[in-house]
Amino acid sequence: MDTSNHWYGHAHILSEYCGLSFEEPRTIWGVLQHGWNLLHGFGPGHEPPYGFPKFVWSHANLRRGQAIGWRDYAVIGAPWNYLLELKKDVEPIPDPAEREGTIFYPFHTWDHGEVSGDHDRLIAEIKDTEEGPVTVCLYWIEYDMPEIRRRYEDAGFRVICHGKRGTLRQGTDKRFLHKQYAEQIRHRRVASNRLTTAIFYGASVGAEVAVYGDPMTFADVRDASVRDGNEQARRLFPEFHGVETDAEAVRATTVQELGLDSMASPAELRALFGWEITG
Repeated sequence: MDTSNHWYGHAHILSEYCGLSFEEPRTIWGVLQHGWNLLHGFGPGHEPPYGFPKFVWSHANLRRGQAIGWRDYAVIGAPWNYLLELKKDVEPIPDPAEREGTIFYPFHTWDHGEVSGDHDRLIAEIKDTEEGPVTVCLYWIEYDMPEIRRRYEDAGFRVICHGKRGTLRQGTDKRFLHKQYAEQIRHRRVASNRLTTAIFYGASVGAEVAVYGDPMTFADVRDASVRDGNEQARRLFPEFHGVETDAEAVRATTVQELGLDSMASPAELRALFGWEITG
């Protein structure tokens, strides 16, 4: 089935939650939403095959998909939610008062596009805003580009990468989200220059969140306000934007967008995914 189901270790986490193998998850008969977005759960060019179930994070994704005539939806919440469930007893979330510093996620490129923006300007904005130590988490493409990585290192930031999401089930860091979880629960703040998946994850583990700075854009986007979604995100989710944000409002929206109130039981997931268990 769709190999994006394995990106970031999603299928592995869901398999473990269901009491099955983490290392070798079974085929999910359908397509998983792999990141937060303003659309129907699936990015441009990643439309699920006709007739296959669409496993999305939120009822908002479902409604937008149904508005364009798509069907076969199931709302199950984000795979991240199931990782939180698996971690709650073995690696519990510490009190925010015990954390320090900020982890910042710059807007990043992807395998088929480049980002245009001013990293030096963003670095200056981070320095002017954040108190305490700063960790910058780069996407693997930028992390592997010394000319970009060194800018953040030379600024005095700790620079990391959570890993690669993989292609065609090759090179996937199946513990990507485990690494992200470990980093986010050690920081007091989670910030980015765009409203991204990482911001919602940060809010879900009790971190302060903030979206500010040069938003950058994809190099081939001519009218960014229409095509890349940043202005739409600012209009629809103003509570996330700014150096300081309202924790209560952010938390309420995060519950909806991650589907924290829409999780399925192990038995329900096994039935939805076509995972049959004997014995």
